[in-house]
Amino acid sequence: MSVEQPLWRALTGYRILTLVYAIVVFALEYEDNAHPALGCAYLAALAVWTFATLPKVSSARRCTRPFLAVDLAFAVGGILLSRYVDAYDEVGPTLPSIWVAGPVLAFAIKGGWRWGALASVLVGIANFVEQNSFYRSTLHNALLVCVASIAIGYVVEVARASERTLARALQIEAATRERERLARDIHDSVLQVLAMVQRRGTALGGEAAELGRMAGEQEVALRTLVSSGIVPGGGNGAGADRTDPGADPDPALERNPDPDPDSSAGTGSGSGGAERARDLRVLLSAYSGSRVSFAEPGSPVVLEATAARELAAAVGAALDNVREHATGPDGEEAQAWILLEEEPDAVAVTVRDDGPGIPEGRLADAEAEGRLGVALSIRGRLRELGGTAEWVSVPGQGTEVELRVPKHDGTAHD
Repeated sequence: MSVEQPLWRALTGYRILTLVYAIVVFALEYEDNAHPALGCAYLAALAVWTFATLPKVSSARRCTRPFLAVDLAFAVGGILLSRYVDAYDEVGPTLPSIWVAGPVLAFAIKGGWRWGALASVLVGIANFVEQNSFYRSTLHNALLVCVASIAIGYVVEVARASERTLARALQIEAATRERERLARDIHDSVLQVLAMVQRRGTALGGEAAELGRMAGEQEVALRTLVSSGIVPGGGNGAGADRTDPGADPDPALERNPDPDPDSSAGTGSGSGGAERARDLRVLLSAYSGSRVSFAEPGSPVVLEATAARELAAAVGAALDNVREHATGPDGEEAQAWILLEEEPDAVAVTVRDDGPGIPEGRLADAEAEGRLGVALSIRGRLRELGGTAEWVSVPGQGTEVELRVPKHDGTAHD
């Protein structure tokens, strides 16, 4: 709802209440008027106008400039007519009384403080003309209406500017989230394939080497494209983006983007239940192999389907880093271990390897170079789930990545 909408509702109530007040005041002083019949005709017209135009003061869109002009004319006309109706008392209340503040406030809410100031000046001039003299009380009333209209108009302008800024920020946030999602997908699929083509083409030589060179150029260009303008989520854990193409992939560590998609756990049955919840053990067991050991609890570890898939993909990205960069003490690819744990309010997955560890500052350097495996494929996914990713690495003793996701719908927390 717009911030100014409550002001329009308040103005609607104000116009009705002040109309009743003006009628009561005129009725109490009916016998003191020189031409009471003319006053009754004006107030009757004012009542019809007020109730007929209530929809006009319900929103800024409906409150048009022609309506504001006629509304202000009713107020100014009633003030000037008061001198003729009440010819015996020059200082008495005008026919519309405090109803005249309604059109002035409508000007302020519709057009800001400048419109409100202009309308209040016109009403003030009409009051001085009606009294044909200068009275301090009249000046005070005119200044009060003027200050109130300027203040309300200024508040409305600030509120509208804030709404525009917020709307723009939400658009940027939505675009950034979508860009990060696409960047993760590209990193997890296209960039991996281009890196493999480059390695295999160089190894085969001949025309394949030229194809590999072109694939390498496209990989660099695509990395630059997906990394430009993205501000990855920060973190204090030490680590590195270990997504550079390295040795040939070990089938045991190859990623499975959607392991066992038909498996599910949780309440419900059939495809509907599978969409509501997934057993994380089933998704992570697909990564188990000759060089990957998987330890799981004895009971199902159930997460909302989207959260489970994203967490499994983050684990796969961590295993990609092990495959690409970690070498065990014997010079072979490192051994990796996956540990799945269920806590009262969260699910934790630990990926550990016996590789050489991560040099300090490597993560920041990798992000600057456009290598976004840690920034997007792991941290980006966990951040959108409201979770965290922490790296612990000791040189010569391997690397441990702890991924933690809360047990609720996979929505991001600001």
